[in-house]
Formats: sequence, C-alpha cells, structure tokens
Amino acid sequence: MTESSADAFLTSLRLADSFLPVGAYTASYGIEQFIQTDRIDDAADLRAVLDDYLRSVVGPAEIVALGNAHTAAAREDGEALIEIDRRLHSMTVPAEFRESSEKAGEQVLSLFDGGTTAPAYLAAVEDGRAPGNYVVALAAIAQQRGLSREQACLVHGYSFVTDLLGAAQRLGRLAHTDIQRILDELRPVLTEVVDRYHNRPLDAMWSFAPTTELMGMGHERADRRLFMS
Repeated sequence: MTESSADAFLTSLRLADSFLPVGAYTASYGIEQFIQTDRIDDAADLRAVLDDYLRSVVGPAEIVALGNAHTAAAREDGEALIEIDRRLHSMTVPAEFRESSEKAGEQVLSLFDGGTTAPAYLAAVEDGRAPGNYVVALAAIAQQRGLSREQACLVHGYSFVTDLLGAAQRLGRLAHTDIQRILDELRPVLTEVVDRYHNRPLDAMWSFAPTTELMGMGHERADRRLFMS
C-alpha cells in the first residue's frame, strides 16, 4: 500500500467514525419520531425504515449529489458545487434535516481546514450563498484526500446508517446484537444503492419519502425531544 492510498483509507475510516465531532450524535433524522409514535417497535421495523431511507433518499438524492460534487471538486469547479448544494437543499423538506446537514457540513469543513481546492464554494458557504450541506462538504474533502467517488459514497452511506442505528439504540428499543444484525443485513442494500446512483448525472436526482418527511416535520413540534432532528 502506498502512502497516499494508506492516507485515503485512514481518512475514510475517520470520516465514517461516529467519533468524528460533526453533530451526528445529536441527529436521528426522524428515527426518534418513528419510535415515539410506535411506528418502530422492533428490529424488523427499524430495518424496513432504514432500507426505505437508503433506496428513497440517500441513494437517489444524496449519493447522486455526492458523486457530482466529487467530480466538481476534482475540476475545482466552485460554481458547480454551489449549484449541487442548493439543489440538494431544496429537495430536503423538513427544516430540522436541513439544519442538521448544514451544521455538520460547516463542522466537517472546519475540521479538515476547508478540504477543497474550490475556494469559490468555501466562500459561498461562509457568506450564506450556499447552504453547506454535509454531503457536498464531504465530497470535497474526500476528493482532496484521495478517496474515489464510489469510496466517498460508501463512507457516507455507512456512516448515515450507523448514526441512525446508534440513535435507535440510545432511544432504548434495541440491543447491541439487534443493531449489528441490521447493519449486516443492510450492507448489500448499501452497496446496491451506491453502485446504482454514484455515477448518475445531477438531473437524475430525486427523493420520495413522504412518511419520513412527515416524521421529521412532526419531530419539530414534539413535546419531548432527545435529538435535534
């Protein structure tokens, strides 16, 4: 293994680790509301929700955005990154989901000192012309640190699933063995989703998850909340 490939591999581990302080620990992206309204009661329910999330939101929206942002970062095309960022933002309906993504994006850019060779994008995030979604920020950092487009997409998908599994576990419904079994069962779904969407053009972005969006919007008005989304 060369030094550059080793550095890229270690960066992928760092980016996928829940230890990375980007605020993922405080976000459940609707999982809390699913549980509070008794729509998730056991491991099978949680697996079904995450499977749908991967196929209906993460893949067709976030992985498409990430793949295109990785390409734009490689071209040092700040304007393209801004456009991708704005388009993904417009497709994210619940306000809490948007806020969580923006805070995580801002934090990961700070942790990696910008992590991009597209200063126009960084400037746009700093002055509010681009929202700074986590997925786009991650793509810029991953590209600069030597991760391929597919690797960056796998990192995002894996960390997203583990973050939501961790949220479900902290809410007290599932044991460690349940969480590990779900994670193992979702591996082929994640690889399928990444393989299907990581090379799609930006115009192919779509998202359709009405129940998840309703749970997210319901969470904004919930009387009791452990998570910020």
